[in-house]
Order: sequence, then C-alpha cells, then structure tokens
Amino acid sequence: MTRRGFLVPAAAALAAACSPLAALNAVGPRDRGVRRLASGLRYGDDPRQRMDILAPTGAPDRSWPMLVFFYGGGWDSGSRAHYGWAAHALAARGFVVAVPDYRLVPTVLFPGFIEDAAAATARAGELARRYGGDPARLGVIGHSAGAHLAMMIALDRRYMAAAGAPELIRAAAGLAGPYDFLPLDVPASINAFGRAADLTLTQPVTFVRADAPPLWLGHGTQDEVVHAEDSTILCQRMTAAGGRCEAKLYPGLNHADLIATFSPLFRKKAPVLDDVTAFLRRELT
Repeated sequence: MTRRGFLVPAAAALAAACSPLAALNAVGPRDRGVRRLASGLRYGDDPRQRMDILAPTGAPDRSWPMLVFFYGGGWDSGSRAHYGWAAHALAARGFVVAVPDYRLVPTVLFPGFIEDAAAATARAGELARRYGGDPARLGVIGHSAGAHLAMMIALDRRYMAAAGAPELIRAAAGLAGPYDFLPLDVPASINAFGRAADLTLTQPVTFVRADAPPLWLGHGTQDEVVHAEDSTILCQRMTAAGGRCEAKLYPGLNHADLIATFSPLFRKKAPVLDDVTAFLRRELT
C-alpha cells in the first residue's frame, strides 16, 4: 500500500462506504428549521451541472453565510439526491447551502470535475443574495473526494480565477479527504488522474500558500479508505507556508462515520458537525 492517501482496496471500500451514507437521505430524523429553496439549478450545460439550495427558515438579522457542499464517491460516483441530509444539517446550523452534482469519471478526467466544482461555487456566489446568502461570506466543504475538490479550488488559484470569482472562497473545510496520494496505485485515482501531464498538479498539498483561505481538516483515526495522515500533512504544510489551518482527528471513526455524524442518528458519536460549523461561523463572519 502507499504510505498515505488511498489504501489499496480503496475503490471497493469507497463504494461500500458511500452506499450506506446515501441511505441516510431516506431514513432517520432531521433537524427542524430548514427549507429547500431550489432544485436542479443550472451552472452549466451538462445534465450533471445542477445544484440544489437549502436554507434556514426565518429571517436573519443579516444575510446567512453561504456554503457549497461537495459529496464524495471516488470521483466516479455520487449524486446530490443522496446527500440532502448532510446539507440539511449544515443549513440547520445557520448557512445557506448549495449542493452541486459534478461530472464524473469516465465522462471527464482531471481536471474536469474540479472545473465543475469551481463553476458551481462561482454560480452559488452569484445566486447567494437571491436565497438569503451572503457572497462575501462563502465557504466550501466536502467529504472524501468532495474534500479533494473543495481543497483544490480553495488552494489552486487557477480554478476560481477561470470561473470568474478568484477571491470568492473565504474558508474551506475537508472531511476525510485525500490531499497527498502520490504515487497513483489504485483504480480510483489512476482512472481520475492517471493521464495528467504533471501529477503534482492533482494534489492539494502542492498549492499550500500563506494567503490561502483558512482550512479546517477532520479525519477519523480508523479510516481505512484515506489515511488520516493526509489531513495532518496538509495542515502541517499549510502552516509551514504561513497559512492558517486546523486539523482534528476523531478516535475510532472510519471513513463513512465522519460524515455520518452529520445525521442526528449518529451525532453522539463525535462532535464533528459542531466543530466544523464553529470554524465556519468564525471564519465567515
């Protein structure tokens, strides 16, 4: 296996991890005080370039901060229809939340899905005020491959600049993300990134910088899909570069557990939702 990043059985493990997460959309209680304001909003011409928007009920004293949430799935699977429960939890904490789909492998390869993440984020910023959000207080958050997308568009300036919103992202949070996974040695990463001319450009750790948005990185110590070391390495390198980063490890949690704690069914396992939303509220003031 590799020292860090995806473990050898990652493709099968990731699929197994994400299937139960999708089931949470149909079962279990949800926090009150959330409404779905839009479904299937376009941010591009492809059928996968659509997003939903959820928001808290009631009228805030001022606009709500805005989040764009990217689900995981190894860059080759996933649907926003399966992750409404995660967006619901974030919206209940006082955020307007956009949940985009993005094009997947093999329809696109790197950097297509990252370009989609940037385009969706830029569009969310354009639409923020329409739905009670504040584009000046916008953050990105993701789980697994979605955390990779969030970190890439927060750290590599080129993506948001190409989307026409170079300074839009004010904070970024990643849950169980792969940030330093060279060499490519499993199908999920080989299929997504194997044709890149320069593989270092596929790695979030390549783009740490002092003037990047502040980062929050969470990881379970029992994650057998992505090493927890990925989060500690990215945070260490970000800090060494003069940037701001917080990393938190959650004892006993595996890859799926970390995001599952967003559901009221599993929230008592660890304060992941409280921790990440406290960071986002502080940074998106």
